[in-house]
Amino acid sequence: MEQVLLDLIVALRGSGVRISPSETMDAMKAAALVGYEDRMVLQDSLSAALAKSRYEKEIFETCFESYFSFDGFSDPEKQPSFPSATTPDAEDSPLTRMLLAGDNTGLSISMREAAKKEKIREIYFFTQKSLYVQRILKGMGLEGLNQDIESLSSNQSAQSQQTAGALKESRDLLFKEIKDFVERQFSLFAASATEEILDKYLKDMKLSNLEQRDFHRMHAIIKRMVKPINDYRSRRRKRAKRGSLDLKTTLRENIAYQGLIFKPQWKTKKIDRPDMVALCDVSRSVETVARFMLLFLYSLNEEVAKISSFIFCSNLVEVSHLFDKYDVDEALLRLQKRVGLGIHLGRTDYGQAFRDFKENWLDKVTNKTTVLILGDARNNYGNPETGILSLLHKRGKRVIWLNPESPPFWGTGDSDMKKYLPFCSTAKECSSVNHLERVVGFLLRTG
Repeated sequence: MEQVLLDLIVALRGSGVRISPSETMDAMKAAALVGYEDRMVLQDSLSAALAKSRYEKEIFETCFESYFSFDGFSDPEKQPSFPSATTPDAEDSPLTRMLLAGDNTGLSISMREAAKKEKIREIYFFTQKSLYVQRILKGMGLEGLNQDIESLSSNQSAQSQQTAGALKESRDLLFKEIKDFVERQFSLFAASATEEILDKYLKDMKLSNLEQRDFHRMHAIIKRMVKPINDYRSRRRKRAKRGSLDLKTTLRENIAYQGLIFKPQWKTKKIDRPDMVALCDVSRSVETVARFMLLFLYSLNEEVAKISSFIFCSNLVEVSHLFDKYDVDEALLRLQKRVGLGIHLGRTDYGQAFRDFKENWLDKVTNKTTVLILGDARNNYGNPETGILSLLHKRGKRVIWLNPESPPFWGTGDSDMKKYLPFCSTAKECSSVNHLERVVGFLLRTG
């Protein structure tokens, strides 16, 4: 039964329930304690061990019901009728005997055993369904059934002909039942592969082509992506295991022992939490990717400590409080409507945005601050205020500019991107999640 439970956990993980190894062990202990006799008690016990939120509990209930549903075969009334004098013969194959006897329980067990032997839990792609149907039929003894049907068909007696016809109908029904079973198993176990394929597809897609229904999935992708920034940079990395001995501290600590080193002291290194200021263009020129940029900002605010977020068009306003107060849908809706934020949606003015930042929030930038700018640098031929960006570059740790346009378009028309480049530590195209992933990797490598 241990493998049964492990297969259920595989299905749950594929459906989006996060289950750690320790939680798997808790589920094993719970199942051993309550047993498998009472379905509801088992379900409640496993749910308590594996599902951690209302959303995960809903997924758990669906998977549990589907996984432990009885794979009953067709109603006996719908099954073909065999001649009354027909009885299973010792020379018949096991599958033939079960069909002649109407042993639906035996057929269900045989199907489950064949599916387990063929590792049905490893079905990932819809193209595998026919293959697994054939393998399960073969494992149940289809070859022997076919031989029995052929033998009966060659016999000229009316009873043999009728029995052969009924067995053919039973074989067709068996094929349908196994096909339905494989479909259910595919929906259980293939979810993880489907999720991975869809995630890869979304990562490659241009942000301007994303649809509304993709944003929740995109939020999860970006959230996973930015989380390591805070985790990596905020943890205390000890070098003791790498053999870096702090000799001065060791000698000082061991004076009481007359020079004998009883308490070695190891050097430690602390990496400060990331300090970040993000400025996001929400003007019409970036309308197709603005929602994604705001989604990225929201994810940063969720996962990265000490980040101040701003949006700008004709002026610049701080929006960090919206990310702290509302969930992602509500926050993005308020940002898109710009109600009560004090932002002016006229001509895009990067110069004014920089002037606003210098006048009101310059003290947020220290020698530990990363300044992140999201925008296309199209300034409507206004004053670019490169001097202020230069000041941010000198005052802060670094300036990173993510531009949704391709580099060949930088500096064309009203784009001031090439004027800003000398004051950027790095400037990257960011028109897909893969581009963004490379930027996050850069942030991790450079510390």
